[in-house]
Amino acid sequence: MDLGIAGRRAIVCASSRGLGRACGFALAEAGCELVINGRDAARVQETAAEIAAATGAKVAAVAADVATADGQAALFAVCPQPDILINNNAGPAFRDFRELTRQQMIDGLIANMVVAIELIQRAIDPMVARRFGRIVNITSGSVKMPLFGLDLSSGARAGLTAFLAGVARSVVASNVTINFVLPGMFDTDRLQQNFEVAAKKKGISIEAARAERMAIVPAKRIGDPAEFAAACAFLCSAQAGYITGQSLLIDGGAYPGTF
Repeated sequence: MDLGIAGRRAIVCASSRGLGRACGFALAEAGCELVINGRDAARVQETAAEIAAATGAKVAAVAADVATADGQAALFAVCPQPDILINNNAGPAFRDFRELTRQQMIDGLIANMVVAIELIQRAIDPMVARRFGRIVNITSGSVKMPLFGLDLSSGARAGLTAFLAGVARSVVASNVTINFVLPGMFDTDRLQQNFEVAAKKKGISIEAARAERMAIVPAKRIGDPAEFAAACAFLCSAQAGYITGQSLLIDGGAYPGTF
């Protein structure tokens, strides 16, 4: 399917690995000019080279922490007026809410709510003026099905969803959309680390910890990041202009509700 976005400029945050990397690949395959980002300079450069070699796309690498004003400025210095913005950032570590300090809560809100809003503030008016913009926020399945221990992540991402709900409807008449993609379990480094922690805590093998988690997913498997990225890319397409303010849950059926 031709997504109609060849030549569009895309910023993909936290895209040197994991789901962000997969989304970068999908947009590059669709013909976008790409800016990828991460804090590990060597890893960012490596990923940029891989995407460029595999797709022939123009790919710029920006090593920066998007939670900082300098990091955001570095992104927009390379791509001042993106047509597509993929907001993504790592969530806080698993922790009992009783252990959270005030500063940890503030940092979590900044990383998983405030940063996305700040980036949208920079990008949205030029999108409106050009009458094209696609903003996708990668949040978490825990927005719909909160998990104890991920309370800060769930709360911040749910707050972002509510904050942007009205914003999304205020700009859609200008062909600018804002949506959310909520991942369940996908085969990423972060998930592998979670398996390792669970295995150590329970005194079982990593393979056993992985099998335990897969057993609770109706699909009986872990998601492929490319599947997630394909959905993200569609929400960035020319054909997706009538979809806005929506949360797309991609979790193999793990969420048990109808709505």
